[in-house]
Amino acid sequence: MNCDVKISDTELIAPITAPKLILNNYTGGKIEGEAFVADHIFSYIISGAHDIWLGNKMYSFKAGDFRFFKKNQLSRYVKSPSSDGFRSVAVHIDQYTLMEMSNNYSLKATKRSTIDGPLLLRPDTLLQGFTDSLMPYLNTGQTDPRIVSLKTKELVLLLLHNHPALKEVLFDFSEPGKIDLKAFMNSHYRYNVSLDKFAFLTGRSLSAFKRDFTHHYNMSPGRWLVQRRLEDARFLIEEKAQRPSEIYLDLGFEDLSHFSYAYKKAFGYAPAKKQN
Repeated sequence: MNCDVKISDTELIAPITAPKLILNNYTGGKIEGEAFVADHIFSYIISGAHDIWLGNKMYSFKAGDFRFFKKNQLSRYVKSPSSDGFRSVAVHIDQYTLMEMSNNYSLKATKRSTIDGPLLLRPDTLLQGFTDSLMPYLNTGQTDPRIVSLKTKELVLLLLHNHPALKEVLFDFSEPGKIDLKAFMNSHYRYNVSLDKFAFLTGRSLSAFKRDFTHHYNMSPGRWLVQRRLEDARFLIEEKAQRPSEIYLDLGFEDLSHFSYAYKKAFGYAPAKKQN
C-alpha cells in the first residue's frame, strides 16, 4: 500500500488509494480556492481561521476546532492566517482502509446518514492526543507507510467514539444516489468543475445528466451554466459596483478574458461598462 506524508496544501481531484497525512502551513495573506472533496477528511486547525462554502451554506472554523468532512462534495474556501500563520493537520481517509476495517470489525452502515455539511467534532483528550502524536511524523516529512495506515485506523475508531453517527457515513460504500438535479445545480452552478463531476454528484451517468438537464431547463447544461453565471455577474457589476477582476473566478470562469468575451457576447457591452 503506497501511503505518504506531505507538507503542503492539497486540492483533491480524484479518490486516493491509500491514507494520507498532511500538514498545511501558510504565512502571508488569505488563501482562496475551490476543491472537490473526494475522500473523507479529518482536520484540526492549529492556528488561523477557515471559512468553507458547501453549496449556498458557509461554515466558519477557528484554531482549536476538530472537523470532519464527508466525501463527494464541492467546496470553496478561504484560509486566513493569524500572526502565527495558517496551520492545520489533515488525515485523508481512503475507502480501501475503511473497507478493510468494515471486514475486520463488522462495521456497517445500517441507515442513511443525516450528516450533510462539515461536522464540528466535540473536543476531547483522545482526539487532541491523536493529533499531537502526528506532529513528529509531519515535522520530519518521513514515516513508514504502515504507520500511516495504523494511525488512520486509530483515527477512525476515535471518530466513532467521539461521534457514533459517523458510522453511517464512513461505512457507506454506495455511490451517490440520484438527487434533485435542479436543487443541486441552483446551489452549485458557480463551481468550476466538469459536467462529468456534476453528473456523478447528482447520481447520474453523463448521458442521463444531460438528458434530465435538458428536460428541466430546455437547454444544454453548458449553456445554462454560462447564462446563470453571467446573470450573477451583471448584478454584481451593475448593482454592487464590483470589478470584473474581483468576481470572475468566484463565478466559475477560468480567466478574465474568457469572462469578458462571454459577457460582451451576452449583453452587447464590456463588463466594466454600466449601462444607463
